[in-house]
Amino acid sequence: MGAESAAGNATIDDVARVAGVSRAAVSKVLREAYGVSESMRDRVNAAIAELDYRPRTAARAMRGRTYTLGIELSDYGNQFFTKVLTGASAALEDSRYQLMIAPAESGPSAGSRAIDSLLDRQVDGIIAISPLVSRSSLERIARSTPIVMFGRHDTSDRYDTVADDDVAGASAVMDHLLGLGHRRIWHLSRDELATVPEDNTPHGIRLQTYLDAMNRAGLADNIQVRRSGEGEHEAYLTTQKLLGELGPPTAIFAGHDALALGAMRAISERGVDVSIAGYDDVPIASHPLISLTTVSQPGELMGARAVTMLLERLAGRDVAAHEVFVPTLVMRDSTRPPASL
Repeated sequence: MGAESAAGNATIDDVARVAGVSRAAVSKVLREAYGVSESMRDRVNAAIAELDYRPRTAARAMRGRTYTLGIELSDYGNQFFTKVLTGASAALEDSRYQLMIAPAESGPSAGSRAIDSLLDRQVDGIIAISPLVSRSSLERIARSTPIVMFGRHDTSDRYDTVADDDVAGASAVMDHLLGLGHRRIWHLSRDELATVPEDNTPHGIRLQTYLDAMNRAGLADNIQVRRSGEGEHEAYLTTQKLLGELGPPTAIFAGHDALALGAMRAISERGVDVSIAGYDDVPIASHPLISLTTVSQPGELMGARAVTMLLERLAGRDVAAHEVFVPTLVMRDSTRPPASL
């Protein structure tokens, strides 16, 4: 290693020189951006190890702050995320920072390109609200840019997390429905990518909690997991189709309120008596014509906490923080005892 770069004080230019690549290529490897070959990644990582490069310190010292924070958003049509954005914005009212929103693309890499876009714009920190962003990507990004994973229950020592206690919330729904006497309960969830058990995603945890509750109640034969695309319209189409094929259950536990609202529309059009419960307590859930039983998680507080976590990181905190908020079940008119009781 050259004398101009003592251990721990290497720059990104030093890494590029030792690896024999451009500075932009090093940046792409650090961010796990698209278009990086395995050989380039190997050369850059070897140079990082040789130079004991510390991207967080070097990159920030080189460019200074932009006073922007990025939010990668998985579904801008979900009203719950409006609550999160409201809380995040309120937390920055007395600061110099502005929010930059990047909607996530669809598919198995959902969120990765949006995060890359935010990094290309040199935001000072990122809140990731997409359950499909890989942990390895988050770990890599956290070396140079503070990042908060929103909603997922990761235990990284590099990046922070803000989440809801999904086990408690889903358990409250199932206890409520079972207590009303329901036995034929469907769970309307997202696709398989959003519910991989080891990924600790909200929908994965809510699904597993449903399965556990049905098994404990001796209702394993009544388990029905139905999957929908994202959004109210997709849930409507899915429920409409399933009602025609299988006939109605007595209750549906939807993975979040947009799915519940779509299911409610299909149930209403079919004219059958099915209790429906959701998750999130979006603003329209309390409308008297909707009156949706749902789990209320404090989106505004969670959004504000995610922002303060980034600001704490920028102020020097280097120990990961993982905060879990306690939800509450809000019982409304959409759930009642089954008609047969």
